[in-house]
Amino acid sequence: MASSPLDTSRPDRLIAAQALSRAAGAPLLTGNAVELLIDAAVHYQRWLAAIRHARKRVLLENYIIRDDSVGRAFRDALVERALAGVFVAVVCDWVGCLGQSGAAFWKPLREAGGQVRVFNRPQLGRPFGWISRDHRKVLVVDGELGFLSGVCISEKWLGDPSRGVAPWRDTGVALRGPAVAEVEAAFARSWAGTGAPLPRWPAEALHEPPGQVSLRVIATEPSTAGLYRLDQQIAAMARKTLWLTDAYFVGVAPYVQALAAAARDGVDVRLLVPGSSDIPMVAGLSRSGYRPLLKAGVRVFEWNGSMIHAKTAVADGIWARVGSSNLNVASWLGNREIDVAVEDQGFARQLAEQYETDLGNATEIVLAPRRRLRGERVQRSGEDPAAQLRRAARRPRGGNGSSGRAAASALRLANSVGAVLTDRRVLGDTDISPLVIGTVALTVLAVVAALWPAIIAWPLALLSAWFALNLAVRAWRTRQARQRRRQDDDDAN
Repeated sequence: MASSPLDTSRPDRLIAAQALSRAAGAPLLTGNAVELLIDAAVHYQRWLAAIRHARKRVLLENYIIRDDSVGRAFRDALVERALAGVFVAVVCDWVGCLGQSGAAFWKPLREAGGQVRVFNRPQLGRPFGWISRDHRKVLVVDGELGFLSGVCISEKWLGDPSRGVAPWRDTGVALRGPAVAEVEAAFARSWAGTGAPLPRWPAEALHEPPGQVSLRVIATEPSTAGLYRLDQQIAAMARKTLWLTDAYFVGVAPYVQALAAAARDGVDVRLLVPGSSDIPMVAGLSRSGYRPLLKAGVRVFEWNGSMIHAKTAVADGIWARVGSSNLNVASWLGNREIDVAVEDQGFARQLAEQYETDLGNATEIVLAPRRRLRGERVQRSGEDPAAQLRRAARRPRGGNGSSGRAAASALRLANSVGAVLTDRRVLGDTDISPLVIGTVALTVLAVVAALWPAIIAWPLALLSAWFALNLAVRAWRTRQARQRRRQDDDDAN
């Protein structure tokens, strides 16, 4: 029997359990069964099977549901259940599904009796409201079986074998037990935020616990920051290991400092991120933040496959997190997200083993040695041949010109050879890609503004008109609300 790492029979564990509950805003739930799901093909198989066997209700919430073969398979399964009298409710995100699926895609489900709502369309009176997104990936069936993950419903996650594009690497869980009610309650809050609330269903009776796993369901909403506080707590409490996987890591200073402090204290802190991303700008921002982590002793790895989209953490072999939240401000503070924090040695061991497997397809990033003064030579014991070749390529040569270019070519070759031999890539003084992108973008903007000012002026005019209209609507609504309050006060008097 696997025990919770936060056994409350010890005072220090009781304090830790209380701290985690308060940080996450989520209680510890016992008696659950948790199954680790790896990659989209397994997810889609399990999700579709669960939908097709639904008897009472299907609740689906996902950031992206795309009109392709995968999306149509899910829609058709939902249509079949709706026609059979099963209650079907779907929440998808307006930004996530923009250009991916629309009213025509959902028409068959609505005609079959299913309900579909789009989260947070642009609204008058809320000029910045659209920034908050529903980034959750949730499925609940009959109140008995729940899923949460980082996987969206799109062919993209399956790769493209005809073009040699490997499937995306992603992670999720299947849940049974008290946690399912928490996931369903989180869906109900998203549903109520888009219109009338869900019907009330009687609680599902659990004759005996389906498992022995303790966990927390952390359903964050904008500005709540529950997962951010929990991530900070775990970084502070980890004693041996803290292994992180993230798709869009843009670490804020307090969290980077927490990871660095853990690494300096001897904790084995590792961060696995994409080597190539579907959002190149985010990848550039991630790389620009490597240096303080590496200097503190955090080991950083880049995935060599098409895309790693998983959002996981495992600490000390006893605590693990899986879900939709990325390690960035948008997920921590701006979006609706959902994660599960599992306190079980067996599950944590599974996730740690998967992490080690993933590192087999990743390249470690290391700091480049500082340049030495001319004539200074440093001999390192046990230095590998690739490192010697890199150091030799950096030695000053007489003059510039072709000899300088030869040295640069040798350095590039050494880095390539080193990556093959040591499975590492050297990080230079800084990753310049964000600077280059910013320079090019601003230069293009300046040229366009100088040569064709109308191209800049018209969008600015439309944007100003949009904000002016929103502010006017907001002012009118505020005035109406104030008048209603005054009327109510007068009636009460």
